Amino acid sequence: MAGERDDHGQPPRARRRGQGELEALVLSALGDATTPVPVGWVQRRLGEDLSYSTVITILTRLHEKKAVTRTGPGRPVLWQSVAVDEADLTALSMRRLLDRQDNRDAVLSSFVSALSSDDEDLLRSLLNDAGPGSPAAPTAEPDE
Repeated sequence: MAGERDDHGQPPRARRRGQGELEALVLSALGDATTPVPVGWVQRRLGEDLSYSTVITILTRLHEKKAVTRTGPGRPVLWQSVAVDEADLTALSMRRLLDRQDNRDAVLSSFVSALSSDDEDLLRSLLNDAGPGSPAAPTAEPDE
């Protein structure tokens, strides 16, 4: 209600969003754009009380995760989404983590062994549906 106060007589604070939630909001806004857009466009599109610097910070983090692209050094800098939603962003993060590992086999083996049977069945189904030669399909080692 309007005029509410906390125990110390202060107005209640707005709920603080997690970084992932803000990233998802920014990705959603960029997903609506048909061309690369400036930060101000994203800020207005969110319709929230987010500062310009907060939106820049989120876009920069998304750029580091390769979830968005940005134009070169010219002004204004324009941004465009590569990832579509939180699932894409999580998948990008997982690939980035895997790419940093020296022993991919061990990482993937550990990951798969920790899956529930339902998740394991889903993963097996997704890999089968991808078919041979698709980016998601496993590749066979050449005969020596």
